[in-house]
Amino acid sequence: MFEHMQTEPNCYGNLLNGEWVASSSKETIDIHSPVDGSKLGRIQAMTQAEADRAIAATKESLPGWSALPVYERAELFYKAAQLLEESAQEIADILVMEVAKEKKSALSEIIRSADLLRYTADIGKSLEGQAISGENFPGGTRRKISYVERVPLGTVLAISPFNYPVNLSISKIAPALIGGNAVILKPATQGAVSALHMVEVLNRAGLPKGILNTVTGRGSQIGDYVVTHKGIDFINFTGSTEIGRHISQISCMTPLLLELGGKDAAIVLEDADLNFAADTIVDGAYSYSGQRCTAVKRILATPAVADRLVPKLQKRVEGLSVGDPRDGKTITPLIDGKAADFAQSLIDDALRQGARLVTGNRREGNLLYPTLLDGVTPDMKIAWVEPFAPVLPVLRVRDIDDAIALANQSEYGLQSSVFTDDVNKAFYIANRLEVGTVQINNKTERGPDHFPFLGVKASGMGTQGVKYSILAMTRPKAITLNLREE
Repeated sequence: MFEHMQTEPNCYGNLLNGEWVASSSKETIDIHSPVDGSKLGRIQAMTQAEADRAIAATKESLPGWSALPVYERAELFYKAAQLLEESAQEIADILVMEVAKEKKSALSEIIRSADLLRYTADIGKSLEGQAISGENFPGGTRRKISYVERVPLGTVLAISPFNYPVNLSISKIAPALIGGNAVILKPATQGAVSALHMVEVLNRAGLPKGILNTVTGRGSQIGDYVVTHKGIDFINFTGSTEIGRHISQISCMTPLLLELGGKDAAIVLEDADLNFAADTIVDGAYSYSGQRCTAVKRILATPAVADRLVPKLQKRVEGLSVGDPRDGKTITPLIDGKAADFAQSLIDDALRQGARLVTGNRREGNLLYPTLLDGVTPDMKIAWVEPFAPVLPVLRVRDIDDAIALANQSEYGLQSSVFTDDVNKAFYIANRLEVGTVQINNKTERGPDHFPFLGVKASGMGTQGVKYSILAMTRPKAITLNLREE
């Protein structure tokens, strides 16, 4: 069903006005698997002129799409969700090889995306206009009535990352489209093949031509160009804090929704169920090899708690399966050798400065074995830097307030976890943590997708979550009716 996406054997085009087209540049980018190095295919290296045409096409299709009743847009979403589920196995196989995600997690990402499509359709239909009487404010009268509706912003640039190329594309595209916008999707280069297959599912569901176009290519040639393009009315980006900061600096008053990095802390108190905490933290820190912005990235505990917790963590970490995602392994190769080099440098720095290696620190190419470090101190890079890898440091603190202070010293503010059976202590800590979300007795995580998801400080700008994303990518428009006196 996806063969027509290829402009020549094993070479994927870009969706433009409902058709898959090759770049006039004749340049392509090879996509290799982080699993075994095999070549998965090629994507187009589009030119700036071709990006212009893709954006212009959204402008042509936008009036008709935004005028379409919401319930009709929603019907396309329901159809797309069904088609996505029918294609789940095929796309999951691509995900496994393209981003080294084991099959169960790959399938889960696709099913979750189908659920998100349906939920977005439902929420879109529930958003209604509002009539406001003028009499409620001094000086106003019943003769003045304001009808307030939400209208689209225009063309949304959706930039998705490598780690969830289907879900984190859908989470941008669906709220934008249901709100009446058009979308340009620029997927990460690694992950683009998976994302393009998902786009074809939406295309097959019957989206009007030009309302969703894709742009792939070299960031040096088209990255900044599309971000600063006068035809882009909103930018929705997920990726590193470094690139997010760059986008915010050059976008010049274009509204932004940024999901960036994190250094999520798990604060474990003395009254916590340590077996439960150990299970939950290991799952949160090491699933998908820690390549998640919401992964647990450090543990803060007093020495008395750490002495009991670390052996439990060690046992569970050493029980994790490591290797090929096609074999269902939990710890799989990192996205590339550069990522593995960076994580290794953080481990080496910590060990040089006196951290204790509990387990791990073994590497085979870009496969890094799950690593647990104890005795990490604030002067070590791993205490502050996001490894985006299966590396977890334990920092020993004096007390609750010391844990809060250490957590808040981070430049990041995405999420934190608190493990305790004392609800008063839980809320004492939660109210003082400078993060978007505090998870009490759970790992840090993104979902469910209708919850608000946000970061503060260097972790992001704006709020996601289906309804919140729709509101971010639409604006109120007021039409005021002035009735004459009889």
